[in-house]
Amino acid sequence: MDFIQFKKKATKIPDTPGVYFFLAKNKKVLYIGKATSLHSRVRSYFSGDLAASRGPLIVQMVEKAHSIDWRETDSVLEALILEANLIRTHKPPHNTELKDDKSFNYVVITREDFPRVLVARGKELDGLHKNALLRRDKQAPNSSANIFVSAYTFGPFPHGGQLKEAMRIIRKIFPYRDTCTPCEQGLVLLKKCKPCFNRHIGLCPGVCSGEISKAEYRKIIRRIALLFQGKKKELLESLERDMKAAARAERFEQAALLRKQVFALQHIQDVSLIKDEYRSWTSDVRGTSDVPHSRIEAYDVAHLGGSAAVGVMVVVQGGVVQKSEYRLFTIRAAKAGDDPGALREVLSRRLDHDEWPLPRIVVVDGSTAQLNAARSVLAEHSMQIPIVGVVKDEKHRPRSIVGDTVYAREMEKYILLANAEAHRFAISRHRSALRGQLHR
Repeated sequence: MDFIQFKKKATKIPDTPGVYFFLAKNKKVLYIGKATSLHSRVRSYFSGDLAASRGPLIVQMVEKAHSIDWRETDSVLEALILEANLIRTHKPPHNTELKDDKSFNYVVITREDFPRVLVARGKELDGLHKNALLRRDKQAPNSSANIFVSAYTFGPFPHGGQLKEAMRIIRKIFPYRDTCTPCEQGLVLLKKCKPCFNRHIGLCPGVCSGEISKAEYRKIIRRIALLFQGKKKELLESLERDMKAAARAERFEQAALLRKQVFALQHIQDVSLIKDEYRSWTSDVRGTSDVPHSRIEAYDVAHLGGSAAVGVMVVVQGGVVQKSEYRLFTIRAAKAGDDPGALREVLSRRLDHDEWPLPRIVVVDGSTAQLNAARSVLAEHSMQIPIVGVVKDEKHRPRSIVGDTVYAREMEKYILLANAEAHRFAISRHRSALRGQLHR
């Protein structure tokens, strides 16, 4: 590839999650990959140590490539799914050369009354086919007891570890059956059986204990299938229709669950996947003068004996403070002196603003109590965003960074900048609020 030509096109590559393609002169796809940051990942292919870091096959692929293209996604999870679908469609030669087909991972939905959702290697698919768990058969005629859902196979997924993390995220949104056995007594006699462990922790919808009908469970399976087919828009429209119908029928608990699923899909923050990508990303930026483009939001609370309590949010992006995006929150509900409670209130109110961009990292002032407060709010919103806490000494100087410290090594400078700005902004706004009280 012409390096100068690449440099010109590289300026157009966005710093967003997505999938990238290396194309031959005839536009044939040579290689497909995914990235948390398309800009950083694609740039890494033109580093001086490519042979040492990625191997000779990747070097050969880059030499053959004539151009690069990409598709943006809303999250790393969606990039992971899109990558698998595109590899299946295009069968890029350099993807298959790097890994044996039999060692790729697949997501399979079995052909059963209550289908299981499983992760299997390519070499395990033959066994599932032999057991008729993946055969696309029609429903058994004249038999209401044999209502089958056609089986699905999604993949191949080149990154086994990331796929497992992705399944954890998806299962929190759409609980499903994997290994538990449907309770025939519960289904037929309407008696509850002993629920499995996953049911206790909310990862199984109650297949094991007979708490969900075949029709309702098939809806969950269809939603998972739509997600893996890359039909997120259709999935969201379906969920919103069902949510409105449930509300009209005054099934408010069901409507609330569907609303939560819609929100979770619209705000997927896949920290576990981002961390894995981040290891590659940091190797790209290490030793360069480039500043990471990630949005960092830092929060702090200030008060005097509980009075004039305020909370603030500040933003650092690209290593630069974004003062136009600073926000002030007057504490309304938290009790006087309850700093973790005040932080929970501020974060909850901030996350109500869907129109604000979501951060890649949240920074709080403090340690365990503040970290737990922030994590509880994100969990309530079905969001996973890396959180770090800045611990201070007795003179209020930064002593250490705790929490999701995989980010701290390369972004310490910007984390500390955001924390210092949050403290400064909180103190200044608190003093203004205190003066306002004194002059009343």
